[in-house]
Amino acid sequence: MKVADFDYELPEEKIAKYPPLERGSTRLLVLDSCSGAIEHEKYAGLDAFLRDGDLLVLNNTRVVRARLFATKQTGGRVELMLLEKHQDEQNMVLYRGKLKKGDMLVAHLHALRVEEIVDQGIARISVCDGGALSDLFEHFGGVPIPPYLKRDAEEIDRERYQTVFAELPGSVAAPTASLNMTQELFEKLRRKGVDVVNLALHVGLGTFLPIRVEAFEEHVMHREFYLIPRQTVEKICRVKTSGGRVIAVGTTVTRALEHASARILTFCGDTGNEPLTGEADIFIYPGYKFRIIDGLLTNFHAPRSTVLMLTAALSGSDNLRHAYKEALDKGYNFLSYGDSMLIV
Repeated sequence: MKVADFDYELPEEKIAKYPPLERGSTRLLVLDSCSGAIEHEKYAGLDAFLRDGDLLVLNNTRVVRARLFATKQTGGRVELMLLEKHQDEQNMVLYRGKLKKGDMLVAHLHALRVEEIVDQGIARISVCDGGALSDLFEHFGGVPIPPYLKRDAEEIDRERYQTVFAELPGSVAAPTASLNMTQELFEKLRRKGVDVVNLALHVGLGTFLPIRVEAFEEHVMHREFYLIPRQTVEKICRVKTSGGRVIAVGTTVTRALEHASARILTFCGDTGNEPLTGEADIFIYPGYKFRIIDGLLTNFHAPRSTVLMLTAALSGSDNLRHAYKEALDKGYNFLSYGDSMLIV
């Protein structure tokens, strides 16, 4: 199997350029990973496909304002894109333009210094007055909507490129599978007996990047910091032993849980209180054996993307190929602001 097996034609008009008028009004394609059977529903009807005793796991990361323009001493303009938070301070940026170590920049009357050129197009930057770089971006930065939307961020994106339960700041891309979650849907799930827990994985720009190599073994996966509260671990353990299902809301949740799977299963029955933390660099593609999740709620993904391959690993490649063809034929909207798929 090659990366090219995960290429497909995605017409531009199938990409949702804006969120739906009402949060939660998108469509939901439900795929049975065993039989390949497909049903069509509304996202708001998700509860009909879950059962009493299931556990839904959400990513409660908060998307930070991550796009900012700065001016060099020469008068040149540089675009800065804040990178996702890891365990330390959020002070790494992607930059467009020419920078070198020691360069001074000004952004909204704040002086910045280039401390280090970490890699091509990536720099470590500090605020000269001692403030946090992430605070500067939060006050003056723009919403980091995906580049494939081919438009500037607008007022609607401030609210809608964020989940209703976002809590821990650090992501530069939204956990899009849960953008259409609403309090009304949470209430329906509660009445159904479906428990809901959180973890945080700070989503990076690598989420959008297609794989440029042809062999899986040659791809280097980006790392993303995650934190899984002990309460979440305990509930996962109870569900796994009681015969319920762990349903991941999004590929970000999936990466965190599967990267931490050995520790989660080891900690079952442990009485400690410390959360599980780590840097998820797991590359999941067909052939992978899932240890924690039993189902996945996710969006329709871009060709040749790692998230598309993760989805195929759970659904089966043939099933996914058929489901994507049907979704395209039936006018589903794709990518971040689009419709969703539930794999069970």
